[in-house]
Amino acid sequence: MGFLDAILGRRKPVPPDLDRLFALPSAAVTLEAGAQFTPTGAGSVCFAAAEGGAFGRLRQEIGALLPEAALSRDDYGYGWVLSRHPELPALVNDLHAVNTYLQEAGFGPQLLCSLAGFRDGRGRPLALVYLYKRGTFYPFAPEPGGGGARERRDNALELQVRGLLVDDLPLEPELSRWFPLWNAPGLS
Repeated sequence: MGFLDAILGRRKPVPPDLDRLFALPSAAVTLEAGAQFTPTGAGSVCFAAAEGGAFGRLRQEIGALLPEAALSRDDYGYGWVLSRHPELPALVNDLHAVNTYLQEAGFGPQLLCSLAGFRDGRGRPLALVYLYKRGTFYPFAPEPGGGGARERRDNALELQVRGLLVDDLPLEPELSRWFPLWNAPGLS
């Protein structure tokens, strides 16, 4: 960080640490004990999608890396790689492998987030979201039955989960960075 950055109050960004994803299985134990949320077996990686032929190559190469993974684009043009595994450690390995592959293939700056899906006995969805550029996690809890202009999130549940996981995960301190991920693959 330079002198001008210090004067203007700019901070050096936290370098991404993909190994933080490996903290998810132990956080899941805490989440189940404290709020009765269990892993759904689904998770995904979101990135600013490559255009044209690059997206096609990504689809082929990720398919070779993880044959069961599904690559898609959302309504905003972001790319998503969805993986499913009944065991959370195996799912985390997949998410880590996809992130590592994209980073090594030169798409590191386009990586946005990864998420692992959870659900409680009442069917309420929850995601633990890893922000690639911040190196932090946050909970996202959309209210069931929402959609379109009626999309709402369960802020009380998100804050409860933050309190539960404060010792398990590096949590994003700025609530304004807890972005909603409506209809994200791996969440529904």
